[in-house]
Amino acid sequence: MPDDLAINVKGMTKSFGGRMAVNHIDLEVAKGEICGFLGPNGSGKTTFIRMLCGLLSADEGAGSVLGYDVRTQSEQIKCEVGYMTQRFTFYDDLSIAENLDFVARMYAIDNRRKAVAQSIEQLGLQMRADQLAGELSGGWKQRLALAACMLHRPKLLLLDEPTAGVDPRARRDFWEEIHRLAGQGLTFLITTHYMDEAERCHRLTFISGGNLLTHGTAAEVIESSNLTTWSVSGPSLFELAELLRPRPGVAQAVSFGRELHVSGDDNALLELAIAPFRTESYVWRQVSSSLEDVFIHLMNGKVSS
Repeated sequence: MPDDLAINVKGMTKSFGGRMAVNHIDLEVAKGEICGFLGPNGSGKTTFIRMLCGLLSADEGAGSVLGYDVRTQSEQIKCEVGYMTQRFTFYDDLSIAENLDFVARMYAIDNRRKAVAQSIEQLGLQMRADQLAGELSGGWKQRLALAACMLHRPKLLLLDEPTAGVDPRARRDFWEEIHRLAGQGLTFLITTHYMDEAERCHRLTFISGGNLLTHGTAAEVIESSNLTTWSVSGPSLFELAELLRPRPGVAQAVSFGRELHVSGDDNALLELAIAPFRTESYVWRQVSSSLEDVFIHLMNGKVSS
């Protein structure tokens, strides 16, 4: 594997009972990079992550994670990867410090008390170290989970929807911490449904129905979609959307506040579709397609999950 890649896998495939969960996905993630992994529920994101960290064996595919063979060296990978699951999995009746000490024992970490103290300090948990985990808000539970998966000093963090149910300020603080750690050389693969979080990633990967749809920076993903978007304001936008959606050339018509975003990937057909509605009642203006516009377009137009 090239020295600058933390993840370099090709053809990763997994099925369950004849249902394809991950279909020959290739992925490269550079060291120190934050890669956003996007897709609807049931798209195969979690299955793919579990194959990378050795919790699931791939049916097909090959490659390396942190220089270890993804098929044959799963135990070595586990020792250098931190995995933060969607659900909070710590003991509610133990304090933050006690939960971290338990995790340190599981990893048989040398000088575990020192490691726990360093993790508590690094994630700003000093004032709450003795608080029971069950009493923590979503944001503080998130910090505890991140501290736990970093105890053994991993080189790669796999975070599965880490900010679900967390308030906006806690999400922002979390992402500041992620970028700080990436600046120190830590690599991240993060699943998220929040487009503002996706825009904070260095690169993005979109999957649906187990299939890779696109990969690149946010700007590259938007450009490659060839999506044209019009914003329209005026009366009865819900009714207007219902009239527009069935028309050839309209990929989507989605409400954004007091406006409607109408998009399509064939500019000529889209112009024909909206032409009858360019009346004095409505104000039309072409806008740059957003990452959310592209995400919805990809989810609507490709293989369903």
